[in-house]
This record gives sequence, C-alpha cells and structure tokens, in this order.
Amino acid sequence: QVQLVESGGGLVQAGGSLRLSCAASGSIFSINVMGWYRQAPGKQRELVARITSGGSTNYADSVKGRFTISSDNAKNTVYLEMNSLKPEDTAVYYCNMDIEIGLRRAWYWGQGTQVTVSS
Repeated sequence: QVQLVESGGGLVQAGGSLRLSCAASGSIFSINVMGWYRQAPGKQRELVARITSGGSTNYADSVKGRFTISSDNAKNTVYLEMNSLKPEDTAVYYCNMDIEIGLRRAWYWGQGTQVTVSS
C-alpha cells in the first residue's frame, strides 16, 4: 500500500556533493517522521538524519555541518543534501518514514541507494 522510492545516489569524488530524494506514495494519511539511514559493508545500519512533520531535525555527529535534511510535506518527499563528502560516507542509504494510513501507523523503508565516495 505504501512505497518509498529513492533516487540520487552515485559515485562522487571526496569533497563533492550529492542530493538524495525519497518519495512516498500510496494511501497516506500523514507522515510523522522522515529520515535517512545508511549501512556500510560490515557495519550496522545507522541513523544519518531525521526530520519531523513540524520541521525539527537531528543529525548524526559524523555528518553535522555537511549534510542537510529537508522535506516537502505536500509531496511526501524527503531530501538529503550531502556536501563535503568523505570516503567514510560510502554506504547504502535508506529512507525511512513513520506513516499513518487510516488507523494504522507503521515505519516504512526505501529500497536503498548506493553512495560511493572515492578518495
């Protein structure tokens, strides 16, 4: 019923920038939280950034000052602007949303998009 589709990943040199997008579709009543996680090979999935429907944000310490999360609530879309990328930012990035459909509320994941930063 709900689908999250990500785009914007790719290969970039260190110091470069990328912008990720994630759009949710389906019979959505509201979205309470939108976020981005990442998982590097051999590591656990970790929170990168999160934004609430009210606009409050929080970031992992490792990306503060370099990444910016934003959302377009009318389009059910969340963005992640990534600047000054480092090789250690290389990972599969997943969007994650807390979505209400009727009386049901659940967390949904995107399929993931690869971000590779070369040194």
